[in-house]
Amino acid sequence: MNVRDSNVQNIKLRPLTIDDFSSVLEWSKDEKFCLASNWELHRDEQEVNSWWQHFVSSLPEDFIRLALELENKLIGYVDLACMKGTEAELGIAIGDSSQWGKGIGFNASISMMDYASKQLGITVFNAETHEINVRSRRMLEKIGFREVSRIGSEVYLGTESQLIQYRFEISSET
Repeated sequence: MNVRDSNVQNIKLRPLTIDDFSSVLEWSKDEKFCLASNWELHRDEQEVNSWWQHFVSSLPEDFIRLALELENKLIGYVDLACMKGTEAELGIAIGDSSQWGKGIGFNASISMMDYASKQLGITVFNAETHEINVRSRRMLEKIGFREVSRIGSEVYLGTESQLIQYRFEISSET
């Protein structure tokens, strides 16, 4: 899993902090990001702040969310959820929608998967995206995820869309 796009080398994953709030507040004002990430639109600053304070201080045991920085600017986050044994669900959100489509999600996902496999022993990664989210589908397939099912649907960017489930297994030869 040492594949990387050469066009994005300055990404960094780190723990999220309360001090990241200003970036999160900006994302909460980006209608495109909110619709894509199923965030409520037009939340007031205090409500976002309360949510952020709670979120940073009380994550479930089977969940890790790391900040995604590009050139020392917080632009999103990468998740490992539903961690059980050697399996976890990978998730990513680029909060700064001006950075979408630049290969950042690919590199951040690879970085999180490297961390998870080396530090946590995760060898099976699950992911889910919307059928109409072509960028996300291409990213997962480029990494090596394979489609395993199409179960459920939900609204993505204002349109009802089929959900597609993916899986990636690290082989013992990797």
